[in-house]
Amino acid sequence: MINDFVDYYKILEVSSKANDAELKKAFRTLAMIWHPDKNHQNPMKMKEAEAKFKQIKEAFEVLVDPIKRKAYDEGKPTPLSNIYTTDDMATTNTTTRKRMAPWDLGSDPQRPRNNFLETVVLKNSEHIALNKAKASASEHKLAFSLEDIYKGCEKRFGISRIVIDALGNTITVDEVVEVKVKPGWKKGTKITFPGRGNQEPGSPSPADLVFVLEDKPHEIFKRVGNDLVTTQKISLFEALTGKTIKVTTLDGREIEVSLTEIVTPDTEIVVQDEGMPSASNPGKKGNIRIKFHIVFPSSLQLTASQRDEMKKFLGEVDD
Repeated sequence: MINDFVDYYKILEVSSKANDAELKKAFRTLAMIWHPDKNHQNPMKMKEAEAKFKQIKEAFEVLVDPIKRKAYDEGKPTPLSNIYTTDDMATTNTTTRKRMAPWDLGSDPQRPRNNFLETVVLKNSEHIALNKAKASASEHKLAFSLEDIYKGCEKRFGISRIVIDALGNTITVDEVVEVKVKPGWKKGTKITFPGRGNQEPGSPSPADLVFVLEDKPHEIFKRVGNDLVTTQKISLFEALTGKTIKVTTLDGREIEVSLTEIVTPDTEIVVQDEGMPSASNPGKKGNIRIKFHIVFPSSLQLTASQRDEMKKFLGEVDD
């Protein structure tokens, strides 16, 4: 060996007599350790991993290629800086390509060679992965009570997801995610956990996990934007003569509302600033809107005199 050049066998931790199977096994083992996707959570190690993996990949490309390996073993190795990477292949001239041993790329000779290299890292298979794009995000509806959304909350949820382990096997793992909901978030708000979804075979990384906020049905209120709408049941007598009603807010306070005017089926009373907080405008709130369901008596026994008095009091309706 010429000392000015890198020892590819040493990089792959194999003997100079290693066959293709041994080279591929060594590459898999080292790639599981040094592939950047395996080290992305540690910025310091990520830089080292990128450089190390580049050496490992390029050494593998030389030794697995019979022509380039023969030249290397005869003392004419190509230094790492001149190794043809898969990105360089797009600009390498035709004459140079002809002296390189081809990879088994199936029916498409133009398919990038690094498909195989990446597949070794992410899947225990020698088949070339056709789709290297990150999988689409996995969306799931997550319902919260209006009280939780009113105050804001943090809740922990257990999830089960499919990932590819270090050996390329598909496994199911159970994890816990903590969902933080800010006061006033609206239905449809998306909470994203990058890389916490399922991972498909051949995909470089797991999909994102996305929760879509939903409102749980409430016994008293229906949310309309930042307003809270409630319907109060009152009798016909109360609609005509008045009443004081009580409404319990989402934070547990009781609000008294006096009905001093005649209430009709179209009446709506608005209690200002007692609705949902505005997520986009902190400090602002919607309103509570009170509608009415008037219960009429199913039967009414009145004497002729009483009917006359009622007509005088209510006034007759013109046809």
